[in-house]
Amino acid sequence: MNGIFIIAHAPLASALRQCVLHVFPDATDAVIALDVQPNMPPEETLAQARAMMRQSTSPQALVVTDVFGATPCNVAQKLVDGVRSKLIAGVNLPMLLRTVSYRHESLDALVSRAMIGATQGVIQVAVTAPQNQARRATHDQDHRDHQQ
Repeated sequence: MNGIFIIAHAPLASALRQCVLHVFPDATDAVIALDVQPNMPPEETLAQARAMMRQSTSPQALVVTDVFGATPCNVAQKLVDGVRSKLIAGVNLPMLLRTVSYRHESLDALVSRAMIGATQGVIQVAVTAPQNQARRATHDQDHRDHQQ
């Protein structure tokens, strides 16, 4: 089984982990998170990340970060080896939920699942009137009457 390691600006990593564990309470051992503090030197963050990776019980890990080129991603780039661990930047909740769902697959398959989950989870949602409210007539001239 693959581990999932979230490295992101504080408090995003732990918040994303909490969201994942809300849906998958059995994944506490599989998902770890490191909140990168604003005043912590990157070297200390890297040391902390390495220690967390060593403590992980998973033989392989997918590491996800929030923003490419930012400190969490730069630290993660030094952490992953490309064989037993892979890195994806641009984490979002749909990506993580998909990743946890398929954490038993190979690491390469997991990367693919994560990318698909991330992109399919971002959609424009149509705004319509709630089902229990009638639509206003298009010729209605009273602009002070707003449905909320």
